[in-house]
Amino acid sequence: PMLKGQLCTVRHLVNADLNTFIALANDLPSRGEYFSPHFKSPETMRKEFMQHGFVTEDSELFVIEDALHHVVGVITHFKSRTPVTREIGYRLFDLKLAGRGYMTEACKLLIDYLFNVHPYHRLELLTAPENVASVRVAQKCGFRAEGTLRQSFFINGHYQDVTVFSLLRPEWQAQYL
Repeated sequence: PMLKGQLCTVRHLVNADLNTFIALANDLPSRGEYFSPHFKSPETMRKEFMQHGFVTEDSELFVIEDALHHVVGVITHFKSRTPVTREIGYRLFDLKLAGRGYMTEACKLLIDYLFNVHPYHRLELLTAPENVASVRVAQKCGFRAEGTLRQSFFINGHYQDVTVFSLLRPEWQAQYL
């Protein structure tokens, strides 16, 4: 699907994007302090793309493109702990673009797609509690904080807490009534 918003478009990766995408995804400085410094080799990423275009039963990857067709970020949804739940993850590639609403809009587009096209009942989003920008995206998209998974991620040499946010189908539906 191609999900079009006012600020951005959320779409699958195509062959023409691959080199740029790999460079952006593997750019360590842009990862900031909330993303693991581990990355896949370009060869592995190319192989995966050729096999399934980063779309499988377990996960589906989309790029976020601005009005000028520049790839500004990535958003995915993937298998969570139960079959009725799907987890969403996202990353803005250029931190200078933070605060412009790209991620909030991309997230809303993906939420609508997931609830309209799939039978999921619950969407989850995990973020470090001190990652203020990510917490704001979750809140603006209607997610509620549920609790903390203590020291559950090991990033940049130390264990980090993450906050679990969730959005239930009835809560999403209520936004449109």
